[in-house]
Amino acid sequence: MEKTKTNDDLTYRNSIGIEFILIPQGDFYMGSREYERNWYRNDHPLHKVRMGRSFYIGKYPVTQKEWIKVMDFNPSRAIGDNNPVDKVTWHDAQEFISRLNSMEGIERYRLASEAEWEYACRANTETRYSFGDDPLDLSEHGWYVEDNSTGTYPVGLKKANPWGLFDMHGNIWEWVQDSYHDSYTGAPDDGSAWVDSDAKKDIRVLRGGSWLASAAGCRSVSRYFYPAGGRKSRRIGFRLVMDV
Repeated sequence: MEKTKTNDDLTYRNSIGIEFILIPQGDFYMGSREYERNWYRNDHPLHKVRMGRSFYIGKYPVTQKEWIKVMDFNPSRAIGDNNPVDKVTWHDAQEFISRLNSMEGIERYRLASEAEWEYACRANTETRYSFGDDPLDLSEHGWYVEDNSTGTYPVGLKKANPWGLFDMHGNIWEWVQDSYHDSYTGAPDDGSAWVDSDAKKDIRVLRGGSWLASAAGCRSVSRYFYPAGGRKSRRIGFRLVMDV
């Protein structure tokens, strides 16, 4: 694994070219603020989460070029080497992770927990988006429905968030590890994934919004859900985490 240092932030590029950025440990408040609660009802109560360890997260969603290097096929609808891989199930993402770990002889790659994803997206901000509160500025930072898109766009074309992560708002919904719950009542406060054992109700969380989402659907708190085995949506991809 190649280690580089850029702009005083420690980054890694792995064996197939995926770039990672180190996310520091810290505390944050997860969920929507009072003024956001009239938008959705599944992203509260606001609660404090303590991220007790740092982790690496992908600078971009996993691209089709990276996916093909591991999986040898491309399920995507919007074809492009640097477009996010789409039409992948949660189980597909897990298979990719398993194969990549095996290729590199490690057990460090995984999906983010929902708390890790929001913490990385917010990047020490408390506004609706990592760049502020005004949805009129969203077009500078992410692809969403107002762009009249017909599919995903190549990653990294919009502005990064304060921690150097791209496409956290819009472009493609991203699988995380957690099972879906209607609220955060009872959620872990240590940043770990909240996973149910009932396979018959295997509904998983999606974060970040997509090219077809509204501005409200691309906020830092925005969350959606989908069956873990669902393959129909061309709006779903994923981003990797690598343990330190």
